[in-house]
This record gives sequence, C-alpha cells and structure tokens, in this order.
Amino acid sequence: MVSIILRLKGFNFFYFSLFSLFISFLPIYASHVGIAETHIGFMLGMGSLISIVSQPLWGMVSDKYRTIKKVLLIILAASVIIGTVMYQTSHLWSLVVLVALMNIFYLPTDPLVESLNFQTTQREGVSFGSVRMFGAMGFAVTSLLAGYSMQHFGMGSLSWIFLGFGTTALLLCMGLTDVKASAKPALFAHLKEFFLQSHTLTFFLIVLIVAIPHKMNDTFVGLYMEQLGGNVRLTGISWFVMTITETLFFAISSRLIKPGREGLLMAFAAGMYALRFLLSSFAQHPYELVALQVFQGVTFVLFYVGGMQYLYSIVPEQWKSTGQTMLTVMFFGVSGIIGSTAGGWLIEEWGGSALYRIMAIVAAFGFLLSLKLLKRRA
Repeated sequence: MVSIILRLKGFNFFYFSLFSLFISFLPIYASHVGIAETHIGFMLGMGSLISIVSQPLWGMVSDKYRTIKKVLLIILAASVIIGTVMYQTSHLWSLVVLVALMNIFYLPTDPLVESLNFQTTQREGVSFGSVRMFGAMGFAVTSLLAGYSMQHFGMGSLSWIFLGFGTTALLLCMGLTDVKASAKPALFAHLKEFFLQSHTLTFFLIVLIVAIPHKMNDTFVGLYMEQLGGNVRLTGISWFVMTITETLFFAISSRLIKPGREGLLMAFAAGMYALRFLLSSFAQHPYELVALQVFQGVTFVLFYVGGMQYLYSIVPEQWKSTGQTMLTVMFFGVSGIIGSTAGGWLIEEWGGSALYRIMAIVAAFGFLLSLKLLKRRA
C-alpha cells in the first residue's frame, strides 16, 4: 500500500507543475494568441488584486469548517476545468474572465497545500522540506517539458498538459488524509487579537519587505538579462538554476532550521538576499547573473520555510490555515503588486543595475528588522 507521504510527494510534484504552467507560460500564451503586452500586464495585475481577497477567504472557510482536504478538492477541481478552458481561448475578454477565475480558485490552493504539507509532515514525523522539494522538482521538470511540447506541438498542447497534470494531482489529493482540526472553536476574536500583537505585525512586515525585492527579481531578471546582453535562453537557464537550488535546499532544510532557530535563519536569509542583489547590481555579463541565481536556495527556501515554522509557533492552533494564507498573501500577493509596479518604473527610468542596488537596500532593511524581532523574542 502506498504511504501517505509518498502520495503527498507525488501530489506536490503534479500540483506545482500546474503552477509552472499557469505562472510561467500564461504571458507567453497570451502574447501568442495576439493579446497586447499592456493587456497582459492588466490581467496579471488584476489577478494579484483578486488573490489578495480570495486567498484569505478560502483560508477562513477551511479553518471555520475544520477541513483542508475537502476545501482543497473543491477549488482544485474547479481550477483544473478553468485552466483547461483558459488555454483554449483566444479572445481578450474571455481570457480576462478565466484568468480572474483562476485567481479566485487556483491561487488560493497554494496556502492550503502548504498548510496540508506542513501539518501532515509534522504528524508523520518527516521533514517538510523532504516533501516540498518534490514541488520544486515538478516546477522545474514541467517548465522544460512544456517548452518542448509547445515547440513541437504548438500552444494548444498547454491545455491538454494542464488537464492531464491537474487530473493526476486531484486523484493523488483524494488519497491524502485530512489534517486533524483543532478542538478549539475558530473564534474571530482570537484571530483579531493575534494579528494586532506587535510581534505578529513585525513578523508580517518583515515578510513583506523581504518579499518585495524577491518578487522584483522574479519579474525583472529577464529584462535585466537583456540589458546585460543576454537572451531568453539564458533567462530560462536562470529559472532552471533557481529551481534546482530550491530543490536541494528544501531537501536539507530540516537539518538547517531547528525549532527555536527560525527567526535566526530568517535574518540570515534576509542578509543573503541583500548580498545577492548587491552582487547582481555589479554584474557585467549575463552569465554572471545566471550564476548568482544559485543564491535562490539559501535565500528563498531558508526565509520561506523559516518564516512558515516561525508562524506556526505563534499562530493560534485553530487559525493555522488562515495564518498560512496571510503569509502567502504577503509573500506572493501584496509584494507582487508593489514589486511589479515600483520595479517596472525603476528599471525603465534608471536601468537594471540601479534597480538591483535598491533591491539590496530593501532586503538589508528587512535583515535589520529581523534582528529586532530576534531581540523581542529573546
């Protein structure tokens, strides 16, 4: 009989494969069917705004009804249908509506999956990173396979890949065990009290500050690559390097992030973000920028996993899914809006080198604030 952890690893592989298909290839698909870049930017920005509302909503539903698996199955099934249709349409407003629906149903699955991963691995006595690394592997492998498929079979193949991988993820999710709900009632007064505490506010502020330059790099590394004389191929290699280092660091994260040391690792990762972006600002050749993406594991993985474990040590038991959702909203939602808007203006006005220097300064501020949080907890 297949173990729960093995099913969870398989689920992570196929689930995060869908993320690759949605995040990495949606702009390419939209451009291929004749959507103007301005309209593509509008769709992506609109999606970020929608997800800021939809992600906390589904997290609270999960906590209120004390189930992650059932809520996840419902919205993931809807996402598979919507995503399959999305990659078959070529009309602007149809695509806008479908992208909006993906942000209502699909993006909110991420914090639920991370919460399911974390609580299941704690229950089964295995490390979170040993499971989550399969998600990073799925993202990397699918990026390569989808690119090959589109080159040989056309853009229409995205729809069938999304359907196949999505159906597989759903079937694997059905075989998972729901995490045990807290016996305490999910009272909104407790949630409000938690979010108004000074150390909680400081924690989420640190997450937002560090995530802004992280998202700037995700969005503008390709443009900076071109300014340095690189091309799309090198941008693709950069993403592959980032994903592979993520996979490796997820695998060893349990050895690095011990209980009580989460805040220290967050501070270290924030400092490494500052160093990474400062070195990137001095890059003179595109291959130097590619090489610097090896920092992804020590920065993103240590900060994100450390932040998640820190959050789970302070959030009320009955509001874990909502807490995870807020972490995701800050790290991937709000930061994306700020990073894309400010970063776009900065790189256009001052160039990529100046943008990366500013990113280093922002990350350094996050590092200093992390040290302040460490002193408070001590």
